[in-house]
Amino acid sequence: MQKEFSIGIEEEYLLVDKDSLALADTPEGLMEDCRKDLGDQVSPEFLQCQIEIGSKPCKTVGEAREDLKRLRSTISRHAAKHNLSPVAVSCHPFSDWKNQETTHKERYDQLEIELGGVARRMLSCGMHVHVGIEGDDLRIDLMPQFAYFLPHLLALSASSPYWQGEDTGLASYRLAVMESMPRTGLPPLLHSWGEYERSTQALIDLDIIPDQSKIWWDLRPSTHYPTLESRICDVQPRLSHALGLAGLTQSLTRFLLRLRDSNLRWREYDRFLIEENRWRAQRYGVTEGLIDFGQGAIVPFETLVEELIALIEEDAGILNCHREVERTREIIEGGTSASRQRSVAEEAEAAGQDHEGQMRAVVAHLIEEFMVDV
Repeated sequence: MQKEFSIGIEEEYLLVDKDSLALADTPEGLMEDCRKDLGDQVSPEFLQCQIEIGSKPCKTVGEAREDLKRLRSTISRHAAKHNLSPVAVSCHPFSDWKNQETTHKERYDQLEIELGGVARRMLSCGMHVHVGIEGDDLRIDLMPQFAYFLPHLLALSASSPYWQGEDTGLASYRLAVMESMPRTGLPPLLHSWGEYERSTQALIDLDIIPDQSKIWWDLRPSTHYPTLESRICDVQPRLSHALGLAGLTQSLTRFLLRLRDSNLRWREYDRFLIEENRWRAQRYGVTEGLIDFGQGAIVPFETLVEELIALIEEDAGILNCHREVERTREIIEGGTSASRQRSVAEEAEAAGQDHEGQMRAVVAHLIEEFMVDV
């Protein structure tokens, strides 16, 4: 089995005005200042109120922690010069997507032409985790096995209960936004790298997509790196929770390769069944359980997390991310970001705040959480 499982983490942030707490466009000079310090680790996004960062390829989650702390603190410092704050949340609690300006770059202009209003509505932020895998066929082989765990990661990461000032009733409304786009959702069942290349090349040959980077599945082989890229997670307000999810992703990847070396593999389930767990994760986060198809029962999430931690204990130890993985218990005990946001709104209501005041209180809470672990 390969010895190293490099890890890279991408996060998308929203910029908010410190006074109104509404979304704000990236001002002239902010991106320049960030790039002077961070180079190509920071970039604009499709909407001008968004900013994207990417860690360097790291050997361990601990190494990624230091890089992400530097990225978050640098962006926060430069944003403050413009009376702005970054927040790591998948949907802004009250701002309207119709009021946001797009970033004028050839890539984004083409995206808006191709997707129309679907693209303009894409006011959502995610967290993507790359894990290095040696061999293209191996990346494809792991995908249907890893897909079983995608709902678990989504449930733990849920951070988007609000949309345009309304409680959607979902823990992750971001997925509802993303699913309006083509080539999203769970990946298809593929049997080889050749099959993946033939399928995607069919769209490239027809000029429907320029390359495989326009495949936005929840899990995909990265176009630019020799990695398997998990794209299921909502972005995390708290850095410690982002690192816990990254540690889970890295450890699960090693666990599946360890099974393979023992001539074993994780059972592959029909997409129909995994989709049901994905919906439960999107709807409830960790407040309700997921289906254990082996048991034929809905298992409480606190039990699932303990089983998951036990399953990958050896791998997390070897990868030196045991501490980060165990921090996922905090999400069960203290709630996902979606639950914490709702608690803040309830407290504001109890204190006599009107609906607008409640939503502003949620954004203020998100600003605070962005730097709490940095």
